[in-house]
Amino acid sequence: MRIDTHTHIIPEGLPDFSAKYGGERWPTLNRTCTCGATIMVAGKSFRDVTDQVWSPEKRIEDMDREGVDMQVLSPIPVTFSYWATKEEALEMAYVQNDFIAATVAANPTRFTGIGTVPMQDSETAIREMDRCMHELGLNGIEIGSNINGKNLDDPFFIPFFKMAEEWNVPIFIHPWETLGKDRTPRHNFMYTVGMPSETALAAATFAWSGLMERFPNLKVCFAHGGGSFPYILPRLDKGWEVWPHLRLTTHPPSYYAKKMYYDSLVFDPLNLQFMIDRFGHEQIMMGSDYPFLLREVPPGNVIDQTLNLTNEQKAALFGGNAAKFFRIGGTKRDSIQKNK
Repeated sequence: MRIDTHTHIIPEGLPDFSAKYGGERWPTLNRTCTCGATIMVAGKSFRDVTDQVWSPEKRIEDMDREGVDMQVLSPIPVTFSYWATKEEALEMAYVQNDFIAATVAANPTRFTGIGTVPMQDSETAIREMDRCMHELGLNGIEIGSNINGKNLDDPFFIPFFKMAEEWNVPIFIHPWETLGKDRTPRHNFMYTVGMPSETALAAATFAWSGLMERFPNLKVCFAHGGGSFPYILPRLDKGWEVWPHLRLTTHPPSYYAKKMYYDSLVFDPLNLQFMIDRFGHEQIMMGSDYPFLLREVPPGNVIDQTLNLTNEQKAALFGGNAAKFFRIGGTKRDSIQKNK
């Protein structure tokens, strides 16, 4: 069974919040043809997309062709809208979470969904997380790597992570509002350099700050293989060693890094093997970033190309780890296998 844990979706009928509330930062979906659209932000093209990004039928066609049994659907980070008021952002979250839940309900053996919450207000975020998990039946929450410039260890977010642990909510952390935005417009470095660096900062924050020690059962997964985090981890450990006055944890960062999860979107079997050696294969889940240009095609290709993996390890990487992380129940797994 192959579960693609990193895919994005947006409602075809996304409301125009800029017309309703004003402001230039709201993303809007402008159709360019029957099978495509442009996501616009502040009157400029943010990203061209095809109907793959909103059509369940198109996604299932691609999944069947590429050997994917199930996708985990998550919002596109540009829609997080953490900069907006909590009421406005909650309305945006409602639209997307309801759409994802409806898509899953219509195709329960092919999709599992995770929602978005207004992280700029912890009480509102917790309330919407409650609705996502306990009313809509979603299987996790996606959040950004920072919230309006605040790292995720800010005391403001502690109540959210406390409830996520208590309710056993899987958290998928995706880069957004990346480091060095003023230096990365050329060459699309925001995607190839900025995002991996931003993800590394978020993962380092969890490993260093004491969040994973305070909430030992919190389930967090970092997109894009954790970005550059796996490769700077020894440097973080060295810092922990030589700056004892800065320590906030009992153990060095590498100890907690092995308790976090990562998708497999690293494109190179040498990198994947490095991650397996560093974290263990149990902490890694197949993810492709469908349906965007930088996605892995076919999903799981890097796992197929990684030598010396046992059949048991491959099964865990392709779907077993994801089924445990997102709590994809036996009935749904049995239905997937039956339909194969």
